[in-house]
Amino acid sequence: MVLITTAAGATPNVMTNGFNMALQHEPPLLAMVVGPWDHSYAALRDTGECVVAVPPATLAATVVDVGNCSGADVDKFAQFELTPLPARGVGAPLVGECLANIECRVADERLVDDYNLFVLEAIHAWTLPAHVGVPRLHHRGDGTFVVDGELVDLRARMTKWPELI
Repeated sequence: MVLITTAAGATPNVMTNGFNMALQHEPPLLAMVVGPWDHSYAALRDTGECVVAVPPATLAATVVDVGNCSGADVDKFAQFELTPLPARGVGAPLVGECLANIECRVADERLVDDYNLFVLEAIHAWTLPAHVGVPRLHHRGDGTFVVDGELVDLRARMTKWPELI
């Protein structure tokens, strides 16, 4: 599970994304599903850039809650007390509370119309030394997560997508 930030207009947005993967090392490519039902979709298509932020396990409830609302209705950085930090190569912000932030540009949109699949090229990566050794969150696709081998059940918080629980 990752957070994705975009910026189009005055208010940056952050969304939760559970459908993503690494594609290759050189050039470094990632892929993720972001569809027209997501507020970030238009910003990603318009600007061609985003930040992929890897949250620590301590943000599990926040990650779910971010996914339960839309940036069209609320400033999620303010609502969830997340810290937007300036990126070096993209307009979207880094997330200060995350273990790592990967600045990305859209490398290939050929699969977007059919599958909502964006191929992204990582252009800069950031880690915060204070987060070394912090447990990471692994989404299982049904509102449950694994943190260092332990199951964390957040299905009751999955209010936007109840059919997943």
